[in-house]
Amino acid sequence: MKKQFKFIFLSFFVFAFVFSLFGCSSQQTASEKTEISMAVLKGPTGIGTVWLMDANDSDAARNHYQFQVLSSPDEAMAKLIQGEIDIAALPTNVAATVYNKSEQEISVCAVNTLGVLSILERGDTIDTASDLAGKTIFSSGQGSVPEYALEYLLEKNGIENVTVEYMTDHAELATAVVAGNADIALLPEPNVTAVLLQDTSVRKALDLTELWNQTDPDTQLVMGCIVARKDFIENNPQAFSDFLEEYEASVDTANSDVAQTALLVEQYGIMDSAAAAEKAIPNCNIVFLGGQEMKNALEGFYTILFDANPKSIGGALPDEAFYYTK
Repeated sequence: MKKQFKFIFLSFFVFAFVFSLFGCSSQQTASEKTEISMAVLKGPTGIGTVWLMDANDSDAARNHYQFQVLSSPDEAMAKLIQGEIDIAALPTNVAATVYNKSEQEISVCAVNTLGVLSILERGDTIDTASDLAGKTIFSSGQGSVPEYALEYLLEKNGIENVTVEYMTDHAELATAVVAGNADIALLPEPNVTAVLLQDTSVRKALDLTELWNQTDPDTQLVMGCIVARKDFIENNPQAFSDFLEEYEASVDTANSDVAQTALLVEQYGIMDSAAAAEKAIPNCNIVFLGGQEMKNALEGFYTILFDANPKSIGGALPDEAFYYTK
């Protein structure tokens, strides 16, 4: 009887031990998260990501993200092409350029930023687009959306004899405006808000998004987007689907809770000042356009950029395989 009891006890113990191993293994598998590397840029295209960053830090995100906050689109482009990152927030023309230069290794999956450009003036001589005729405009963003958007709007509105002087970057131009060295300037948010906060003698003369909508109501000024490497999407379909849902929720919260978003924007290095961010975010046109809505918006915009300068989008219009519309 003792031997029988001992056998039953040992059998129960072994069963319990094996069950605990399998139980732990199943629990561990269920809690594993897909590792995703994502690059975002300082400025408007990175703002919509901050609530996802916050969720990731508290381990509340469905995936596990490694975020890189970069200053240069070229740096993000290189990392994408080399396969060092899976997902990136990029200017729309850079996204098309990466697609054409990387043997079509990426897909665009969402538009995240619409127009953020304005003409600032120290003075009150500019009220309509026609008032730009004969003026000198200081600008940044040569070879990117600001240059091509301005050229398109000037041409479509028949505005001639405009001289455009380019500076190296947005920050340099913003400093020049505040210092009184650039009386008329084309700048994006959040630099526009930063300048207006520092110098009350400077005003927003023209909103290029409004001018674009008046000039060409059938297209949109689409400035930022989310792209991902195709091999990552194909190998991680559920994780990528989860990312899109979480990113869209992050964008929604960024727009609905501006004060807290501003704090996170400073915390994660998207902008230097929460106070300035809180003023700028409502003007940054942060959106989430996916699927066919994204495709329609981008196709019209890319056609305009291509007609202006094929090099602006890498030499060719992206084909159907560029658009992730699932």
